[in-house]
Amino acid sequence: MNPLAKELNKTIQDANPHIYEMLSEVGKNLFFPKGILTQSAEAKEKAHKFNATIGMAMEKGRTMHLPSVMAMIDGLRPREALTYAPSFGIMPLRSAWKDEMLKKNPSLAGKNISLPVVTNAITHGMSVVGDVWVDPGDTIILPDKMWGNYNMIFAVRRGAKIVNFSLFDAEGNFHIDALQKCVHAEAEKRDKIIIILNFPNNPTGYTITPQEGDKIAELLTDLARKGTNVLALTDDAYFGLFYEDQVLKESIFSKLVGRDPRLMTVKLDGATKENYVWGLRVGFITYGSYLDGDYAAVYDALERKTAGAVRGSISNASHLGQSIVLKSLQADTYAAEKEEKFQVMKARALEVKRVLAQSKYDSAWDVYPFNSGYFMCLKMKRVDAETLRVHLLDKYGVGLISLGKTDLRVAFSCVEKEDIQTLFDIILQGVKDLES
Repeated sequence: MNPLAKELNKTIQDANPHIYEMLSEVGKNLFFPKGILTQSAEAKEKAHKFNATIGMAMEKGRTMHLPSVMAMIDGLRPREALTYAPSFGIMPLRSAWKDEMLKKNPSLAGKNISLPVVTNAITHGMSVVGDVWVDPGDTIILPDKMWGNYNMIFAVRRGAKIVNFSLFDAEGNFHIDALQKCVHAEAEKRDKIIIILNFPNNPTGYTITPQEGDKIAELLTDLARKGTNVLALTDDAYFGLFYEDQVLKESIFSKLVGRDPRLMTVKLDGATKENYVWGLRVGFITYGSYLDGDYAAVYDALERKTAGAVRGSISNASHLGQSIVLKSLQADTYAAEKEEKFQVMKARALEVKRVLAQSKYDSAWDVYPFNSGYFMCLKMKRVDAETLRVHLLDKYGVGLISLGKTDLRVAFSCVEKEDIQTLFDIILQGVKDLES
């Protein structure tokens, strides 16, 4: 094992040995290299005559660039757009995103969390988490309504076992009893469990209530206090898009941080969906745990391991993407712009609810509960979902996503409010076509 990895491990073990136990074998061996990067950083500070350290080209003391490239990038200098970013992410963005996180989650006040590490959006963030925390054979607990890419990231690439529980009970509430039964059954088989909490949920668009959040936090805390190491990943990709008053409007991350030494919480979020910049690929990993003593040193160690995983995969996320997100966060109009787009999304969601309340649809499908995010799901009663999807595409030019035999996911995020009634009427006609 590299001496740098040993040093980071000792820092973690001295503060909370359970965190060290939860690291994967890769995670235990990860470190942030001091080689070229460290020497380049030293040279940047001290090499006042010539700096011939890093693999970029300079011209008259400035970043070499093609004018045709910079002509398409307004408001940024070449060094803010074209140069390598640190594997940790650029520091101003990391700090700004943490400040925003604390504003959006006031329950985090007084709790110690890490600085976010920048990833190439949340998909890459999940992959990095897989490297740092997931071993082959580990269990990942997820609801039966889940983002399909979790399987690729954790089961296919990391060799973990995915175990599902029912997301909804018979009354359409979060099925806390099913979750409890699932985590207890898995805890009897192993010393460590991993759970992914994704709200707003993809594909259903469901976010838990504060009361449901409290029950989840109490359940996981109780499990940790009984001797199971619990790694809770919060996938907050659609955070902030909450359309009903009764939903939990903070990340459940804020309810889990600092509750027990055996409960480790990892928050994954990003500008991707929240700020409507899907292609910029800017996401974040933030850690929260129960720590005695020098918590900053432990978080620094975890950030270094995480940045090492980034360094060893993609080197760094796009500097251009990070700079654009940072400049937007700093804009005077940022809050007003976000509120304007939120109201557009909310109006679409409420229109979907109004339309689907019409009795003419009752015989064709049930509607899964939804109150947030980009999506909602229909449960077909009489036709196969995939057959209907293909029929709607071929005959009516309507594209939806089928999930299993019964479920259709509708992304109302990309349908104008005035078109929503027509969309569901076409889906109903498709059902009738297949029945006849």
